[in-house]
Amino acid sequence: MKKEYLIYKLSDAVKNTCKIPQETFQEYGVKRGLRNEDGSGVLVGLTNIGNVVGYDRDKDGKLQPCAGKLFYRGYEVDDLVSPLLKEKRFGFEEIAFLLLSGELPDKEELAAFRELLNDNMPLDHRTIVHIIDLEGSNIMNILARCVLEMYTFDPNPDDISRDNLMRQSIELIAKFPTIIAYAYNIYRHSVQGQSLHIRYPKENLSIAENFLFMLKHNRYTELDARTLDLLLIIQAEHGGGNNSTFTVRVTSSTRTDTYSSIAAGIGSLKGPLHGGANIKVINMFHHLKEQIKDWKNTDEIDTYLNRMLNKEAYDNTGLIYGIGHAVYTMSDPRAVELKRLAGELATEKGRREEYDFLCLLEQEGVKSVSAFRKTKKPICANLDFYSGFIYEMIGLPQEIYTPIFAMARIVGWTAHRIEELNYDGRRIIRPAYKNIQGQKEYLPIDKR
Repeated sequence: MKKEYLIYKLSDAVKNTCKIPQETFQEYGVKRGLRNEDGSGVLVGLTNIGNVVGYDRDKDGKLQPCAGKLFYRGYEVDDLVSPLLKEKRFGFEEIAFLLLSGELPDKEELAAFRELLNDNMPLDHRTIVHIIDLEGSNIMNILARCVLEMYTFDPNPDDISRDNLMRQSIELIAKFPTIIAYAYNIYRHSVQGQSLHIRYPKENLSIAENFLFMLKHNRYTELDARTLDLLLIIQAEHGGGNNSTFTVRVTSSTRTDTYSSIAAGIGSLKGPLHGGANIKVINMFHHLKEQIKDWKNTDEIDTYLNRMLNKEAYDNTGLIYGIGHAVYTMSDPRAVELKRLAGELATEKGRREEYDFLCLLEQEGVKSVSAFRKTKKPICANLDFYSGFIYEMIGLPQEIYTPIFAMARIVGWTAHRIEELNYDGRRIIRPAYKNIQGQKEYLPIDKR
């Protein structure tokens, strides 16, 4: 039997062996995707870190839509972000301190924490050589492999004491920007034939500024850096139930090492249904800019969006990317913050007409999806609707959109890992799957 045919036969068998009708899940009361029938998540754990609020419950326990809110350690994110924007101050490091410790730092603590992060940003020369050897690979994969390689350089890689977990967390938060910047510069050199620059991070810059410096040298503005800083802040944490954070918690519950757990989180975030959605949005936006002649004509916009929903246009998936969220109903607070700053950035970059078009797409996209689905549940634009456009205005390539998400979310991942390994009565996370395969009689090989 030819190997190619064997692969085909094995693959073809999957059509039957993996077929489980949706009604069978309902018959056994199985919550697909760990989602309840009303769309809320199945409660599987407790946390003190992040809280995602997209609805209220009335006295009968039914979900009631509300304006979205996001909390970090009990603080509403808008209350954390507003002073930073008003004072034009970089705040990602301050938020990282909060998420890791549970407390906001004072000035002395924040200065020391910034210095500690800056001290840990440079990479071991062996890691740099490793990144060069992986030229041309997907940058998320390079990031995961570099994280696993850090295990070999760690003097106590398997120690899960609080002190060691915190040390490892700080090193990972500090090194992610450097790994991503170097990996892209090497990709740019090896694949695009551009000059290769490996810039050493500067001591007096924030993480957002240092990342742009390592990536672009001095070709960025203060608003570019402050906007990236905000993006890092609002993507740093999103509760314990999002797929990548839950992956980190599941693997951490086995007491595996930090690097194996974080690499698993990176693998989860890489998926297009999780961290890669902003690329889907920006590509859709470019398509719509070409297909819609009058960017102010809502009738023309609605007609084309309805064709997309009917799988007659664009990629024929029936989706308008960036519209809708698993938890948020009336609004995604992250999208609200980004929309405001995207307008400021678009004015600086001379792209206000595109920004106004994107805002109109949001308005009409929400209306079109709501009407098409015939749902009374409010639908809103999510974080990804504006993040890709912002990355593009800053001058960041699509190859690092998802890695930047990881650069932010490493803070939440490490905070949840520390919590998973330190709460009372911890147990390995081990849910159940109901087997519905009937028992079969064994046949000897000569009778098959």
